[in-house]
Amino acid sequence: MKPPYKIKLGLLLFTLGFLGILSLLTMEIPIIEKLKTDMAEVFTPFQFKLLVLLNPTILLIIFTVIGTLAYDKVGFKLPVFEYLTRKSKVSVDYKNILKFGLLGGILSGSLLSFISWIFNSDIPQALKNFTPNLLNRFLYGGITEEIVMRFGLMTLFVWLFHWIFKTKNAMIYWVGILLSSLLFGLGHLPIVNGLVENPSFSLILYIILGNSVGGIIFGWLYWKKGLESAMIAHIVTHIIFLITGV
Repeated sequence: MKPPYKIKLGLLLFTLGFLGILSLLTMEIPIIEKLKTDMAEVFTPFQFKLLVLLNPTILLIIFTVIGTLAYDKVGFKLPVFEYLTRKSKVSVDYKNILKFGLLGGILSGSLLSFISWIFNSDIPQALKNFTPNLLNRFLYGGITEEIVMRFGLMTLFVWLFHWIFKTKNAMIYWVGILLSSLLFGLGHLPIVNGLVENPSFSLILYIILGNSVGGIIFGWLYWKKGLESAMIAHIVTHIIFLITGV
């Protein structure tokens, strides 16, 4: 039976992740706007908004459950969230969590801004004009994506490799980081396809490379410092983007 604190932990993470999903309602996504036009005779605007939430909500539920069941079996930690949901309180090194989150975010934001500068001539204006708002960046990007991609997907990969190879050496963690980061990069391609017809190879490479680099840094932070550091780093990355105009 799942310990009571894990039920609380899962519900807490789902709630936070769902707030990020709700923020999508404040964002105009071209592929969604096209679908809304095509399906106007079938669904009302309110019904369509609910449909938009369905897919990410299902993914959030699945990966929150997976992460909650498996994260501690392979040594991952959620210091702050565990503190909030466990009856027995343990000390939390908030300074360390914040420090590495800030450093990771600055590193990630700087690297991705540099990559964006390198590929600048390959990025169509339509993609440059696509700018998520602050709620999308901080809630969906910084929190929901970390729950799904790191807490859920990366945990799943590492747990599977641990189950298959009966080891907890660093290799299984690095493979989990790299695979989840690659999928994180690939997961951004539908937006590109909605904005750009026949995207070039260099543009696809830019999207995958840029997001994968960030995913590797966030994955390392989740492994070594906890999910909260990864979330902070992801949010700080978006702050850097706002400063550099990415």
